[in-house]
Amino acid sequence: MTYRIAFIGMGTIAQDVARTLLRGERGAGFELGALSRSQPPGGELDILTCFAGLESLLAWRPDLVIEAASQQAVWELVPACLRTGIPVLVTSVGALADTEKFLALQQAAAQGGVALRVPAGAVASLDYLQALRGVEGVKVVYESRKPVDAWLDELALRGVAPDALQEPLELFRGNARDAALRYPKNLNVAATVALACTGMEATEVSVVVDPAATGNTHTICVNSPMGELRTTLKNEPSPTNPKTSWVVAQSIVSAVERQFASFVVA
Repeated sequence: MTYRIAFIGMGTIAQDVARTLLRGERGAGFELGALSRSQPPGGELDILTCFAGLESLLAWRPDLVIEAASQQAVWELVPACLRTGIPVLVTSVGALADTEKFLALQQAAAQGGVALRVPAGAVASLDYLQALRGVEGVKVVYESRKPVDAWLDELALRGVAPDALQEPLELFRGNARDAALRYPKNLNVAATVALACTGMEATEVSVVVDPAATGNTHTICVNSPMGELRTTLKNEPSPTNPKTSWVVAQSIVSAVERQFASFVVA
């Protein structure tokens, strides 16, 4: 069976996902389209259907939309997809930190009778976190530790020369909502962890730039009446975008696979 998938955005992550799906390595067949400010880079992606605007995307009637653009795209384009009855996989998860706009997205999904989905992305242990949702006495702390290359713009704003940084520097400490909205390109994992368990306000976040780091490290610490968890993942950065982990594209492919599967390991 062939499924239609439309991308909103065609950056590094979307290109990697599209190539994997087109190669047919995961079993199903896919017809792909894209709504993007830039043209697909060619090669394998020449066969993508390119949409002039949201209306043409909706008229194509995709079976799934993958948002891989920006928080603004989530707020402005995703609601119409949901209301039309098209499920959406959101990768700019930090957009859901805006309470009012998140509620509007949920209402649009209910109106269309479909789901707004969030992939695991660069993080693990979401099943454990979800199991503790609603349990009293749960504390979740998340730390993001990335190399200097992932934070060049932020360091420049602080007047810190990247080459001069000799020790780890904590850029942020606070809740997941503030972290996700302040760093829309770097803190999607914080939003994902928060949504899975204790929520945006109660989830504590620390953001560290580490000159000694060789990968993107995500540490989740959970304390609850049911037990304790400490998970540390060291992901290789994407070769073309150091702000994101290389594994994210494969996580999205896995989420697409589950969307259309007849058997799912939850």
